[in-house]
This record gives sequence, structure tokens and C-alpha cells, in this order.
Amino acid sequence: MTEYRKSEEAIARLNPEQYRVTQENGTERPWSGEYNENKQSGIYVDVVSGEPLFASAAKYESGCGWPSFVKPIEPDNVVELKDTTHGMVRVEVRSKHGDSHLGHVFPDGPREAGGLRYCINSASLRFIPKEEMEAEGYATYLDQVEELS
Repeated sequence: MTEYRKSEEAIARLNPEQYRVTQENGTERPWSGEYNENKQSGIYVDVVSGEPLFASAAKYESGCGWPSFVKPIEPDNVVELKDTTHGMVRVEVRSKHGDSHLGHVFPDGPREAGGLRYCINSASLRFIPKEEMEAEGYATYLDQVEELS
């Protein structure tokens, strides 16, 4: 079993935007993230720890300006915390092992998929295309990257 964790080496590899978002609870500008319009099959992992977070099959276009997902690929890897910053009450989403700020979850997602919208910063993610998942140690999740027809 792979051990996912936050390390000084991983933090040192982050670019300034990734550091600001994951370590300082930042938010990237809407429509600016590299994965907002990504439609490839694969999984999204924590840029710090590598822990699996979301699958391409759970991604949808919500129109909010950030990548949106209906559910995590591995629910135990996503921690939800009450966030009362900026004069709002929201639910912050963090990675369990990397303790990276990912974004927020809202109750306005597609009803037929559970009603949740995980609104996630691209800067907190690393995308692994389906073709590379096995080589990178994520073969367990291959059956979750595409909608079953």
C-alpha cells in the first residue's frame, strides 16, 4: 500500500501559485486553472502528497470557473471543515494526508449525482492521464475514470 504524505521535498517542488493555494488556503482566479476545461480520462491527485482525490468520470462543467466534481474518488482522502472566512459559512475541502487546501463543497451539484459540487482549485491538483495511471501506481482506480455506458 502506498503511503501518501506531506514532505519538505514536495513543498519545495510547488510553484508559487500551488504553494499559495495549498499551503496558504488561497483561491485561484476563476477560469484561470489549467484543469478547468480538461476533458481527458484520468484521475486528479493531491499535488503535494499524490493521494487520489477525484476521477474524470465525476468531473462536470458547473459554470463556476473551477474544476467541479460530484464526488471524491476516495472519500477517506477528503476532509471537510467549516470555513467562516470572507463573511460566509462554507465547507472547506482539504486532502487528508497532504493537508492541502483543495477548495470547497457546495450543495448545488447535479441532483441525479448526489447534489454536491466539489469546487476545486487546479493548483492543488496533478492530473494523471488514464494511459499513465498504471505506471504511476494508480491502476486500482482505472475502472473509475470513465462513465459506464
